[in-house]
Amino acid sequence: MLLLRSSRPIARAIGQPLCCARTVSTLPNNKHIYVHTDPVTSNHTLTLTPTTPPVKSLALGTTSSVPPTPNTFRENPTFHGILQSVIAAHAVHDPDVHAQAAAYASQAGASLGSGGLFFPANHPSQQYNNNKSNRSGSDKRRRPSSGPGSVGSTKGTAAETGAGGASAQGGAGGAGRGGWVHVSDQRNPPDYGRIAWPEDIFGSLEVDGRGAFVGSNGNYQESGTYRMCTNDGILKLSPYLRERLVERLQELEEQERRKGDYSV
Repeated sequence: MLLLRSSRPIARAIGQPLCCARTVSTLPNNKHIYVHTDPVTSNHTLTLTPTTPPVKSLALGTTSSVPPTPNTFRENPTFHGILQSVIAAHAVHDPDVHAQAAAYASQAGASLGSGGLFFPANHPSQQYNNNKSNRSGSDKRRRPSSGPGSVGSTKGTAAETGAGGASAQGGAGGAGRGGWVHVSDQRNPPDYGRIAWPEDIFGSLEVDGRGAFVGSNGNYQESGTYRMCTNDGILKLSPYLRERLVERLQELEEQERRKGDYSV
């Protein structure tokens, strides 16, 4: 009897692939990002959905440390494309972005001047690139303003359209003219009257002098400078955009599982 009692749990243990079990948790600094840890390699796959095993082609990327750092995080380029497509389609409906557009057209927005929240004709990513070699450290950086001091031009962005914030056209803030507002990561929000760091900016949306978005999607222009993981943390979207992105990922996840060609 003693032998039978001791062998039964052993049999159950043999039938369970414990060595292949994955643990799922969330990042300590971002509860919306799930961490899927591989028990064999100890590498971590980061996703916005809790589904396990994860569809790696839809993951943010992988990291060898938690929380991830720029040195340990490896971005999934496929996810970046999905992220940008969702922002392009839905950013004009984001309440946070609407608030920026309204401020642009308001008297308060007009008083911001060259320190305002809005893109000038010359995209700040070029200001960032031109000054990159002169930066000695993040503690000495100053947030770029949207004033006429921004230099350079960016192909395919606001600069190419001929539009820009009134601050870049000799005026201040909206001043009844059209311009650009930015869509940025919320991991390191800028102080009022400043724009986000270039590595935190997803892209920009064109608005008219009344703060209304131009075109069906605000003529969204990707910045080309966004980095998913920085020293300030990893991707942190507004609640609205995060919900839209999760919905899209769940749709793609279901498609991949139906095809059966996903890696775990």
